[in-house]
Amino acid sequence: MAPDNGPAYTAYETRSFARLMGLEPCTTPYYSPESNGMAEAFIKTFKRDYVSMHALESAQRVMEQLPSWFADYNEYHPHKGLKMRSPNQHRRFLTTLEGCPV
Repeated sequence: MAPDNGPAYTAYETRSFARLMGLEPCTTPYYSPESNGMAEAFIKTFKRDYVSMHALESAQRVMEQLPSWFADYNEYHPHKGLKMRSPNQHRRFLTTLEGCPV
């Protein structure tokens, strides 16, 4: 869900609806504006690289496609901030470095 702390996102009805849709409401701390920027960058990338490229004929079809979009984003989609690795590739890289004796 959106990381915004505004009343539209923190309202009981909104949070209940998110849970009904299988989402976990999650907001950023007020003292962490960089988190909001990261979330906005993710949403922009996701809309550009996935939503705009796929069939959106119904909400059900979009919901069916989401798991594969997230899987692709996390396993294969290169990120500049991660030296052109996907998030999962980057985690594996960091794990490999932790075991390095140097």
